[in-house]
Amino acid sequence: MYDQATKGSRRWLWLALVLAMTMVAASCGDDSTETAAGGDGDCETVDEVSLQLQWVAQAQFAGYYAAVDEGFYAARCLDVTIVEGGVDIVPQQQLASGAVDYAISWVPKALVTREAEGIDIVNVAQIFQRSGTLQVSFTDAGIGGPADFAGKKIGNWGFGNEFEMLAGARSAGLEPGTDFELVQQAFDMNALIQGEIDAAQAMTYNEYAQVLETVNPDTGELYQPENLTVIDWNDVGTAMLQDAIWADGTKLGDEAYADQTTRFIAASVEGWMWCRDNAEACVEVVLNNGPTLGASHQTWQLNEINKLIWPSPGGAGVMDSALWDQTIEVSLSEGVLAAAPDDAAYTTEYAQAALDLIGDADVTGDDWAPVTVTLNEGGE
Repeated sequence: MYDQATKGSRRWLWLALVLAMTMVAASCGDDSTETAAGGDGDCETVDEVSLQLQWVAQAQFAGYYAAVDEGFYAARCLDVTIVEGGVDIVPQQQLASGAVDYAISWVPKALVTREAEGIDIVNVAQIFQRSGTLQVSFTDAGIGGPADFAGKKIGNWGFGNEFEMLAGARSAGLEPGTDFELVQQAFDMNALIQGEIDAAQAMTYNEYAQVLETVNPDTGELYQPENLTVIDWNDVGTAMLQDAIWADGTKLGDEAYADQTTRFIAASVEGWMWCRDNAEACVEVVLNNGPTLGASHQTWQLNEINKLIWPSPGGAGVMDSALWDQTIEVSLSEGVLAAAPDDAAYTTEYAQAALDLIGDADVTGDDWAPVTVTLNEGGE
């Protein structure tokens, strides 16, 4: 039986995991300087800014690298240093400690840190408008939806990545440990491919592609989408918001930092717009900054990331309040949060101001359409 004590135990386990992972510059001009607010590149001063990523350089963060390489940050009077993440880096804690000026983090992960430690961090731009998390199985496993988890071995990464899946299972009346086996999964798809689990957690832009980059021993060819069944938590209704730009809430009270934040969001959105409209060139930017993953994998990844951003009905970076509410509802139901966050946890003020700076450009991407990407073995 899933009672309140169980929820509390899960919450404190989750908080312990987050805590265990832990390890400003002046404005571009004074209040009367038009170039500081508009950022047309004719800068009296340039703000040095640091951005903490969640992981290493890859197309998940392409827009930020493009904003550096294509001069969008420079045009907004910003000199931006991008700091790569790792397994021992918690971006929102790097932000709260003052080590960086801004951080990219999933919404529920940042909120649990905000609640647990009482830190004042604010979601100032919701870049991803939808979740990229999937549960993937081979078709012969017979898993067409969360109700089919019954009696199966279901993989997950843990560390706060599993809550969409758990909420989806519970919406179908299933409890982990009772109705199905919850299996700790590595950040790859080897356990699925080797038949050790029946369904694996995957991101649309990464692990799902890893299966399609692998040779099917039965055919001698790469696995194909028709070999797989995918559960998309956006369709189930338990999706949670992911990559967002977080700022220091206390510093937002300073006019210079607030102005810098608006310009930083504007240039970041311009980077993502450029990657939307110049995908091939954007992949080259990513490869130049992080050559670990192959060209076809990065091309796939950017195409999938663009799907998570575009269309942005309210404009890129502007929060969809309904999806925020859904994220909070799932967080509360799974014991991720003890209470709903206060109204200061996110604001659309700076994203709206950033879109005003950008002007008449296409900030919604309503007409953007994904392309078909051919993956090569190993993602090369």
